[in-house]
Amino acid sequence: MSNQQALFGSATQPGLFKRYVTRFDDGEIMRCAFYGLLIGAAMVIGLDIKALYDERAALDPLPTGGTVYVEPVLPPAVRTGTTQAPSVDPRENVTLDGDALRTPMTFELRPGGVLAAEGSIDLGAADRFASEIEARGEYVRTLSLNSPGGSLEDAMAIARLARDKGLSTQVPDGALCASSCPLVMAGGVVRTAGEKAAIGLHQFYAATNAVSAPAQAMSDAQATAARISRYLMEMDVDPTLWLHALDTPPQSLYYLSPDELAKYRLVTSGTPVASR
Repeated sequence: MSNQQALFGSATQPGLFKRYVTRFDDGEIMRCAFYGLLIGAAMVIGLDIKALYDERAALDPLPTGGTVYVEPVLPPAVRTGTTQAPSVDPRENVTLDGDALRTPMTFELRPGGVLAAEGSIDLGAADRFASEIEARGEYVRTLSLNSPGGSLEDAMAIARLARDKGLSTQVPDGALCASSCPLVMAGGVVRTAGEKAAIGLHQFYAATNAVSAPAQAMSDAQATAARISRYLMEMDVDPTLWLHALDTPPQSLYYLSPDELAKYRLVTSGTPVASR
């Protein structure tokens, strides 16, 4: 007898396989077939998911390289919802030229070693500041700010150079320092603000030409918040300050009160801060 006949049998004698199958009723056979198809489909889906995962770039734990920039916002009153009381509203004290503040930042050396920085912190503002310091640095003692903010990278670069040169920073009466501008202020070894100055915070976003996936955009935002927190600690400013920015939409501003400025050490008592 051949192996095939032993397995499947002949017309008159059922083989081993046929005898085994006949032990089950039709319902059990259908269920087994269904489970087999289900397992096969799950394996196919699993392989497809793995292929998609392998082809997908991993989330970058650092920013994707896009410039973190906020379109300058001239003073609106903040609206932060019910979980946080509205901030002070110093707009009536602020004397500003909206058109001038929207233009790229300019630097002007004034009497008493004051270098006035006015306008938006555009891409390249840090390079212009470095050139100004290289040309007139021996005369500069204080960096005076009047800016609605802009590029995060340029803001921190200006601040670090100001700290390296031992400069103080100030926001005089009637001036605005918003968005990324307070990060420039943090670079001063001594930091002061006039009673009628407006210092405001709000959220940043990454301005890039490419459209990021939601998960990557969230990763970028969290990485940026971490960078700013580390930077503030480096400058001896309480990083809790930045919670007000995270609470405030980009179209609004949270204005810091004099007590908050002192509490978070954005304004110093007049004693130079120690570099870290």
